[in-house]
Amino acid sequence: MAAFNLNPAKVREALAANNFLSAVGHTKGSLVQVNLSANTDLRSIEEFRNLVVRQSGDKLVRLSDIANVELGAEDYDSDVRFSGERAVFMGIWVLPNANSLDVIKRVQKEMALIDKELPTGLKGKVAYDATKYIDAAIKEVLKTLSETLLIVAIVIYLFLGSLRSVLVPLVAIPISLIGGVFLMQVFGFTLNLLTLLAIVLSVGLVVDDAIVIVENVERHVREGKSPRDAALLGARELVGPVVAMTITLAAVYAPIGLQGGLTGSLFREFAFTLAGAVFISGIVALTLSPVMSSKLLDAEHENRGFTGHINRAFDRLRRFYGRVLDMTLSARPAVYTVWIVLGLLAFPMYMMAPKELAPPEDQSVVFGIVESSAEATIDQVIFYAHALNDELMKLPEQGQTFQLTFQDRAFSGVVLKPWEQRKRTVFQIAPELQTKVNRIPGIRSFMATPPSLPGGGQFPVEVVIGAVAEPDVILDFAQKLQQKAAASGKFAFPPSIDTKIDQPEVELVMDRDKVASLGLDMATVGSDLSTLVGGNFVNRFNLGGRSYKVIPQLQRIERLNASQLSDTYVKGPNGQTIPLSTFATLQKKTGPRSLNRFQQFNVVKISGVATVPLAEALKFIEDEAAKTLPKGYKLDYTGESRQLRHEGSKFLPSMLLAVIMIFLVLAAQFNSFRDPLIIILGSVPLAMFGALIFSFLKMPVSGMPFFTNGWTTTMNIYSQVGLVTLVGLVSKNGILIVEFANALQRRGMTKIQAAREAALVRLRPVLMTSVATVCGHFPLTLVSGAGAAARNSIGITVVAGMALGTIFTLLVIPSIYVLLAKEHAGEDIGKLVVETPSAESDSLEPAMAK
Repeated sequence: MAAFNLNPAKVREALAANNFLSAVGHTKGSLVQVNLSANTDLRSIEEFRNLVVRQSGDKLVRLSDIANVELGAEDYDSDVRFSGERAVFMGIWVLPNANSLDVIKRVQKEMALIDKELPTGLKGKVAYDATKYIDAAIKEVLKTLSETLLIVAIVIYLFLGSLRSVLVPLVAIPISLIGGVFLMQVFGFTLNLLTLLAIVLSVGLVVDDAIVIVENVERHVREGKSPRDAALLGARELVGPVVAMTITLAAVYAPIGLQGGLTGSLFREFAFTLAGAVFISGIVALTLSPVMSSKLLDAEHENRGFTGHINRAFDRLRRFYGRVLDMTLSARPAVYTVWIVLGLLAFPMYMMAPKELAPPEDQSVVFGIVESSAEATIDQVIFYAHALNDELMKLPEQGQTFQLTFQDRAFSGVVLKPWEQRKRTVFQIAPELQTKVNRIPGIRSFMATPPSLPGGGQFPVEVVIGAVAEPDVILDFAQKLQQKAAASGKFAFPPSIDTKIDQPEVELVMDRDKVASLGLDMATVGSDLSTLVGGNFVNRFNLGGRSYKVIPQLQRIERLNASQLSDTYVKGPNGQTIPLSTFATLQKKTGPRSLNRFQQFNVVKISGVATVPLAEALKFIEDEAAKTLPKGYKLDYTGESRQLRHEGSKFLPSMLLAVIMIFLVLAAQFNSFRDPLIIILGSVPLAMFGALIFSFLKMPVSGMPFFTNGWTTTMNIYSQVGLVTLVGLVSKNGILIVEFANALQRRGMTKIQAAREAALVRLRPVLMTSVATVCGHFPLTLVSGAGAAARNSIGITVVAGMALGTIFTLLVIPSIYVLLAKEHAGEDIGKLVVETPSAESDSLEPAMAK
């Protein structure tokens, strides 16, 4: 260019002036109109080569004389590999209001059409499909649903001993579920993981009311009443308790359904689906169940065969329970002490339980996030990134790999074989991979699994340090925290810091006096340099119906390092070219790769993967930050960490609101403030204690073998929903006992007599409903595969809390009733009349007159 006395600006001007797409117009005669066009634009590589950039007399300087003209990529700063082969990728993100499963079906359909049109040797595949996890999880939930239905049916049969009796609650299950699905359609809910989980849970809940009805009708049939009279009498006796139980269990989900934030968004459909199914089950229990009982039950089948064995076994159990109950009622101070101690223990157990936003799920993929040095080229990063990909492909569980490599970073992933085709989980594979990739020089790699819930971040731990200070000052404090976190042993690898002041820079320092004396100006110098090395495009040209950028740029061999710029020329006065070295010197320095801001503060972010529960890792960083950061510095969160800190604080208010809702519902139902207190205080704290045992005993170090790992869970949003569910479930047991005890008091019994008799009579329905719930939800504690961790978490909480809570409730509520209940003797008993005591129950029982 210097030999031809050309400068970069002249070349750029020639390209801009001679590659011009013109709209000429048209002619318009009296009868004929003709459109006009002109070939003012360049349409082929050859035309670009023949472009005249300078004319001197009869001599022409063409673009081919000073440049290589080629059709190439816009840039060469990225590399894509699929299972080790060179590839081109396209990422597809689903819109917030779209259904992922519908989107992937359309994508696969289009991919099949594209694959047919590809030339020989090329093939199209989906490298990573996140919806496979969703689809597999839905199938697992449906499998669990079928297991739950079978188990509940068996449990009911073992308690009732008659296939005719079993039909009554079994019929209530599909009708209630159909009603729940109908309400889902009314509210516009979709069939997804959480609504399916609600349906699984509802199977164990919707049978409760029907079980209570059929057991009560069966009891009256055994006492000699006709099936029709027994059905009428049994249903009338239980209208109040069934209504109270149904509204209580439905109301307990209101705080969850109406909650904002991530928990509200996730569990709104779950809560309303479950509440709708329970509400329908209450209607079925008071309408269809008595009718079916009147047709299917009869005294002839109740005392012989397997049914007779079951009834006699329950009579023996009732007598044993009566002896234990007598002991607790005679030692009430000791019962109150145990009740208070266990109830109070629930608070420290909750505070000390390991906490996280959601349990990590095996989604059959491990991601690799790669950082390179600031001065690295794409060629260098590709070399080391390929070594990383080789390690991924050596995994025996790998199905396929993908890798996107850029100049200063890379992103890799290994998609594992389906869950049933491998023995190891991603949580066993990821640490092994981390150990292997740590040995690869030239790059820093972090192996991580995707978050269980959408969090907007790359790592579980994402803490930002904000201040008005300069980034390099904030970075010093962040590095101190990073060192303490790495030394703590609570992180899988030393946490990374996003702000790095290691970017090499070369500044062209202009001698302004020389620039002025040479007749130059800064605009001209800057424009020429930008044309040489900026990589900016001048305009576009059309080739094959597609538009491509025209980019003038120095050949790569002439810009391998900054010192080569000294040999370049810029436009001077009178058409002269002046070497850059005449008026500019090169000055090396170091700058930040990026400057980040958050909440209007300069920030530095610390990211990592914790080997302990997320809450414990964040607490460690918070404690160390309080010791390290000076006044004026602020600690904040992003991604999953931010959600945990925001969502975790919402559980206790939701739990309190759920208890208040139940209290108000029961107060209206019983027309009393004492009875709701007996029901709630006698059941809820003890059920919380029972459930929290299985969170308190959770090993805090993730991945470390421990004997409690298989049957414990962290405190997360799923287990918290399980605790809220427990509030409604265990309250149902108390409702049955307290309502019947009040009726017995009105009959003339003392409080202690009424409490004992109510507990004995209601023992069977309480055990039936509780065991049906525990056994129906027990498959959730054993599941594996896609989405298993969330179902394990809510299943362990509900099963443990319900099992231990029921035992405590049967032993404690009678004593609390004696302590707190109002004297009902002498109150109007309405239509209550005396029934001849049953030989089987050895007690007096009130009944509604026909």
